[in-house]
Amino acid sequence: MQRMLKIGIVCYPTYGGSGVVATELGKALADQGHEIHFITYSQPVRLGAAHKRIRYHEVNVSEYPLFYYPPYESVLASKMVDVVKYEQLDLMHVHYAIPHASAAITAKMVLAEEGIKLPVITTLHGTDITLLGKDASFEPVISFAINKSDAVTAVSQSLKNDTYKLFGINQEIEVIPNFLNAEHEAVETSPELRREYADTNERIIIHMSNFRPVKRILDIIEVFARVQPAAASKLILLGDGPERSRAEQKCRELNISEHVTFVGNLKHPQELLSIGDLFILPSESESFGLAALEAMASGLPVISTNTGGLPEVNRHGVTGMMSDVGDIDDMVKNCIYLLEDAKRLAKFKSQAKRRAHDFSIDKILPLYEQLYQQVITHA
Repeated sequence: MQRMLKIGIVCYPTYGGSGVVATELGKALADQGHEIHFITYSQPVRLGAAHKRIRYHEVNVSEYPLFYYPPYESVLASKMVDVVKYEQLDLMHVHYAIPHASAAITAKMVLAEEGIKLPVITTLHGTDITLLGKDASFEPVISFAINKSDAVTAVSQSLKNDTYKLFGINQEIEVIPNFLNAEHEAVETSPELRREYADTNERIIIHMSNFRPVKRILDIIEVFARVQPAAASKLILLGDGPERSRAEQKCRELNISEHVTFVGNLKHPQELLSIGDLFILPSESESFGLAALEAMASGLPVISTNTGGLPEVNRHGVTGMMSDVGDIDDMVKNCIYLLEDAKRLAKFKSQAKRRAHDFSIDKILPLYEQLYQQVITHA
């Protein structure tokens, strides 16, 4: 019989993909009988209702005149030490190399001085590698944290390859992809909600992200402005971030504001995804493409770029279409190709939803549980 574990999970508590995945993983593990301890600076946004096997430990950073920046990493490491000792955790699973893995390795060394073993599993999600990897000043610490982890996972083969290319890694990296939980399959399309956003003869195109420059939000506006006259449609933009104001201004310049709705952040975007017809993700870089997977689970074909881990999720000509980064013409052509033929669109919707099932939590969770047992056995 599998042993139930006490697991510490460290993540960013925000709407970003890594925080969402870490939180959903913790909830699924708790449902399996494990005891989960989240350690972060605020309660994860996707944590939801109370669960008898989930605990939350807040990391409080005080302001000290001596420090120009608050010493979050040191306080986080100290909090890990405290939680491991007094909650008797079996292992620590950290999401993101900096500062979480480096703080965990510090905690591991502190605890070792007291004769306590702390296995550390590090999951790499993307910008901790693809963005920080371009800054040489981070390389020694990230390489050290990864190499000193007891196990390392990456959410895509592409990210695994990037990690070996950008850092001095001698540690084996296992690919365990992102996943979806059951709630993504439970939402039914609401005709009333759909009528609030589009007429019956119009299609709905959706995008969801944190609106950072890497998401190329202005490309979406350009594509939609050219698709809309050819295929009557509306555009719904879920999320918020630094590029939102520029996107709003671009809509005004192109005179399409009446066809575009900026919704902002939603804790549970599935209801809106369920009324869509097409999802667009023209990112410059994606380590996995969780937003695309969430859309596919709601039956939306994906128009995406072919960068990073996206080809591992979105299958060109099957679950959607892919283009080179910045190729507006090709994305316009692909959108119209899917939207203009109802029968073709229905086929792609069905195939997208079927593909999403390959990433269900039921298939991914056992991979993590197996890894946990291996790490504890060899610790």
